[in-house]
Amino acid sequence: MSRTNIAGNGTARTAVTRRADRSAASPAASRAGSAAQLVRRHWLAAILLTAGLLLRVLAQFAYRPALFYIDSVKYIYNSEGNDPEGYKAPLRAILFVANFNTVVAIQHLLGLAMAVVIYVLLMRRGVSRWLAALAIAPILLDAYQLQQEQTIMTTTWFEALIVAGLAILLWNPRTSWRAVIAGGLVIGTSAVVAQVGEALILPAAVYLLAAGGGWRQAVGKAAALVGACALPILAYCAGSFLITGQFALSHQGETSFYGRTAAAVDCATIKLPPIERNICPTKAEQAHGDDWLSFNSASPVQAYYRDLPRAEVDSAVTGFTKAVLSQQPLRVLRAYGADVLKLYAVYRQTAPGDPPITRWQFATTFPYLSPHATKPEIAAILRQFGGGRPTVWRPVADFLHYYQVRGGYTPGPLLALFTLTGAFGSILALVRRRLDPRTRELALACLLCFGSAVCLLLVSDAFVFSWRYQLPALVTLVPGGVLGMAAFTRLLLAKRRSTYSAA
Repeated sequence: MSRTNIAGNGTARTAVTRRADRSAASPAASRAGSAAQLVRRHWLAAILLTAGLLLRVLAQFAYRPALFYIDSVKYIYNSEGNDPEGYKAPLRAILFVANFNTVVAIQHLLGLAMAVVIYVLLMRRGVSRWLAALAIAPILLDAYQLQQEQTIMTTTWFEALIVAGLAILLWNPRTSWRAVIAGGLVIGTSAVVAQVGEALILPAAVYLLAAGGGWRQAVGKAAALVGACALPILAYCAGSFLITGQFALSHQGETSFYGRTAAAVDCATIKLPPIERNICPTKAEQAHGDDWLSFNSASPVQAYYRDLPRAEVDSAVTGFTKAVLSQQPLRVLRAYGADVLKLYAVYRQTAPGDPPITRWQFATTFPYLSPHATKPEIAAILRQFGGGRPTVWRPVADFLHYYQVRGGYTPGPLLALFTLTGAFGSILALVRRRLDPRTRELALACLLCFGSAVCLLLVSDAFVFSWRYQLPALVTLVPGGVLGMAAFTRLLLAKRRSTYSAA
């Protein structure tokens, strides 16, 4: 063979090798290019996600291994409480293979995942990128949300189930039967984690009825959703009956309204039998607020629970509640209305009689709470399940505390705006049938999200106002308000185009 042929063959082999190298590198380069393009296209959401990730990393390292609240103990052990214990399942599963550091890490990841799902869902419904980014800013940056993700409590998992249920129902413009069943099961499961999740059934059913597709199909899907929601609830109640003899999600019920009615009642004028008269609080006791009246050991009803059989006290509390609601309904309604409006306050603070807001704020030292999250109890828990000694990284804790109390939360006026736009979009979905398909999709999605927010918040406030109970607004009211804004914008543009066309 000649030198020319050898050189030519070598050059050919080199060219083939280079092409093969480029071909092998192209998938990785293509993926990197696609990722860079995706970030450039959604740069605002990417910035918010990065900021949310950074805040969560800081919280994870500032308070190790986790924050504990009074109710945390009942989910770790088999302690009796007033709420369902569905949170115990993921908590104990994680603790079986890891420790509390992993629990809060997963909860922080859930916070980020909720933001991503909401963003993608809104984009699929036709919301602009900047409006969709506005919708996820609260869940990513609100310090009260961060504090709950760092705490061994139900809030994050409950919110994640809400987002999952809404996303399943809204993922496609036409909700399939399979999505109806899956969404119903998820919504029903949320009630096993927090009983207020039962309030989500009504707006989900109304959404399916409003979505139409023929009245028979609409009614059938709504009925199927209610049945699917009932399955996990009934399964939990059946298990509770086998273990405790009580067929219920929790002890919550008519007796749970005691704090609300006791704080509003005028004991001097109301007519009560003797056994109920004894649990009518003094004015000094009323000044402590409904949470204190329900749960503090010094409240009149708790003294009854210590001295008398539970069934007898429950009967007295139920009678007291009914008497207040029937004889003095306006007093209860005024107090309830004042609590509902607290969501829109400019500043987050503790109103007289409210549970202290400091419970949900980052502290500068490791917080120990009496009676069920004391230093010895937390030490015993950590010895059993791992995670290391309670530690606070003071400089970062100081920063998180300052960030939270100095405005690191969703402003009340912004939530008021979302309430107005969410109400507009919901009314549009129910009243206006002649809408272009995209505007109608926006309005229907608004109806589900905003309706879920209204039901959750109104039911929660009926028992007691707590800033922790307002957090589900970040994944319901905020997206609902943004969807209402988008629907209003499209409607306005459509009217402007029709005006120009007529001219």
